[in-house]
Amino acid sequence: MIDILSKRYLYFAISLLVIIPGLIILGVRGLPLSIDFTGGSLLEVKFAAGASLQNAELIQLYEDAGIDDAQVQTTESGTLMIRSSFLTNETRDTILNEMKSQSGGEVSVIRFDSVGPSIGAAVSSRAALAVAAAALAVVVYITFAFRKVPNAFRYGVCAIIAMIHDVAVVFSIAGFGAMLFDWQIDALFLTALLTVIGFSVQDKVVVFDRIRENSNVLRRLEYETLVNHSIVQTLQRSINTQLMTVEFLLLALALFGGITLQEFAVILLVGLFSGTYSSIFIAAPILVLWEKREWKNWFNRPATA
Repeated sequence: MIDILSKRYLYFAISLLVIIPGLIILGVRGLPLSIDFTGGSLLEVKFAAGASLQNAELIQLYEDAGIDDAQVQTTESGTLMIRSSFLTNETRDTILNEMKSQSGGEVSVIRFDSVGPSIGAAVSSRAALAVAAAALAVVVYITFAFRKVPNAFRYGVCAIIAMIHDVAVVFSIAGFGAMLFDWQIDALFLTALLTVIGFSVQDKVVVFDRIRENSNVLRRLEYETLVNHSIVQTLQRSINTQLMTVEFLLLALALFGGITLQEFAVILLVGLFSGTYSSIFIAAPILVLWEKREWKNWFNRPATA
C-alpha cells in the first residue's frame, strides 16, 4: 500500500511554500481590485493603421481631462486597454476626440465598461458574503451527512481548513499574476473562486465518505492506517476526474483562449488542482493529526495517553 500520511508534514510545508510568498506580495502591493469592485472605467480602443499614441500621451490626455490614475495596457490583439477612475460619458467623448485629433486617424471603441463606486462596494460585500455562506453551508452539510460517525464535526472543520487552503492558493497565484502580468481581481476571478470552492468540497466529501464506509468495515485498523487506505482507494478516481477531464481542458483554454480568458483559466486550473491536492494531502492528514493530537508533541512535550 502507498504510504501517504507518513509524510504529512512535508505536504504542509509544500503548501506553505506556495501560499506564503503570494500572500506577502498581496500584503505589500495590496489587492489588485478591478473596477468591478472599486468602481471606475475601462476603455478599450484600437487606432486605425498609421495612427497611434504612446502610453505616456494617453495618460496625459486623461490628466488633462482631470483623471490622474489612468493605466494603459496593450493586448495581444493590438488594442489598448485604459483603466481609470469613473468616467462620465462627456469626459469619455472628450478624451476620444482628443485621441482622434492627436493621432490623426480614426479611433475605434472596442469596449467601454463603467461601474460607479457604490456599485463596486456592494459587489465586494456580496462577494465576501457569498464565500462565507458557502463555507458555513459546507460545515453544516458535512456534519449532518457524517452524523453517525464519531466526531462528525471534525470532518466539517477539516473540509473548511482545506477549503481555506485552496482559497489561499488562489489568492497567492493572483498575487504572482498581479506582479508579473498585471492581473486584477474582477468578477471572473470571483466566479473562478466560487467554482474552486465547489469542486474542493466535492473532493473532500468523496475522500471522507470512503473513510466513513471503511470505519464500519475495518474497525480493527488503526485510524491512520484506515485513513491512508481510504485515500489510496479514492486516488485513481480523483486523478482521473480532475486531471483527465477538467485540467487538460483548462490548460488548453489558458494557452489558446486569449488574454480575456487567460487569467480565469489559470486561476481555475491551479485552484482545481489545489482542491484535489488538499483532499489527499491536507484534509485527510489533518484528520489524523487531530485524532492523534499531535500538536502536543510539537514542542517536545509528551502526549497524554
